[in-house]
Amino acid sequence: MDLTYPTDAEEFRSEIRTWLESNLPSGWFEPGFEMSDEERREFNAHWPAKLFSGGWICATWPTEYGGKGLTTMQGVVLAEEFARARAPMRGDFFGDTLVGPTLLQWGTEEQKREFLPGILKGETRWCQGFSEPNSGSDLASLKTTAVLDGDEWVINGQKVWTTQGHHADYCFLLTRTDQTAAKHAGISYLLVPMRQDGVEVRGITQPDGTAEFCEVFFTDARCPADNVVGGVNNGWKVANSTLAFERGQSATTGYRRFEEEYRLLVEAARANGAINDSLIRQRLMQYFTKIQILRINGLRNLSSALSGSKDMGTIALGATNKMFWSEMHQRAMELALDIFGPEAMLVDSGPEGGSWPGAMRERRREGYPVSGMMSAFFFSRSETIWGGTSQIQRNIVGERVLGLPKEPKPG
Repeated sequence: MDLTYPTDAEEFRSEIRTWLESNLPSGWFEPGFEMSDEERREFNAHWPAKLFSGGWICATWPTEYGGKGLTTMQGVVLAEEFARARAPMRGDFFGDTLVGPTLLQWGTEEQKREFLPGILKGETRWCQGFSEPNSGSDLASLKTTAVLDGDEWVINGQKVWTTQGHHADYCFLLTRTDQTAAKHAGISYLLVPMRQDGVEVRGITQPDGTAEFCEVFFTDARCPADNVVGGVNNGWKVANSTLAFERGQSATTGYRRFEEEYRLLVEAARANGAINDSLIRQRLMQYFTKIQILRINGLRNLSSALSGSKDMGTIALGATNKMFWSEMHQRAMELALDIFGPEAMLVDSGPEGGSWPGAMRERRREGYPVSGMMSAFFFSRSETIWGGTSQIQRNIVGERVLGLPKEPKPG
């Protein structure tokens, strides 16, 4: 693990920092800076265009497809500087982090020309259509079907836990295109328009009143035949590439939101006297220690990426990191409840909703208001599920790294 960044990467850091200081709203870096709801909406509406003009959306993509062709280290520095400034650095997470890289690897030239520009400009919104009510951890058992009808696929089935499905223009969908093939072999990866009569989206209301996750029902929905990515019945390989892209240059920045949360916990404990409880102090230091482990493991991930390592240790690091931070954060949010005590249940307890890391900002529904801290607590319960459950990560380590026998399947 090399902790020294090359000179050209540090020079690039200065370029990014200067751009951020010139383009973020006046006062952004001053202590106590806040925006009103209207100012936040205005910022969110115009920021993707600024990112695009600066060339920062998908900056690691090849120049021939609209990126800057940044090196891995430059991409890491870019992510670090945006995280330091607490500035959004992407137009659409699913588009530029998952679909875009997948198209670069598997897409045809026609698909790249059609879809990449909208991703780069932050104009096209995407959602992920993988999980189904009875096909979550065992994703290959999915039942949604697509049947070719002339130059279109006709799609029927249901997806669940589809984040931002109610806002998406397109869905990257896993669907069964060969009913007779083995379950992993008969799946295709389609790019499906969401705004059509055959697609119904229903929000799934969470305990804090938000409905970011959705159910999506396809009833004779249509998709162009040419929107298959990576070839018909090759969707399982393509999907595994997409899932791999979920972890990348954020390796050295992911710990930062937990550092900010730790600071807020200490601040609250000092304010209400909870810091005088030796057990609270011990749990705070456990959280701090685990954040540092997460930071160091991020640097290990970066070293593995730079060296091109694909050994079992690298696979284990990705799986164990996901388990580590998600389970760590659930314990931290339980600590937050203990620090605030009964006041944790009040809407005005804790920091404001927009300042608490992990909070569902500006999405609270009238009639079920919660504080930012409680919103973050509710969301933390899902973190050991999305992106690969802790149980699945443990299976990966046990079977692929330790060589243990596979988990028995139900009869």
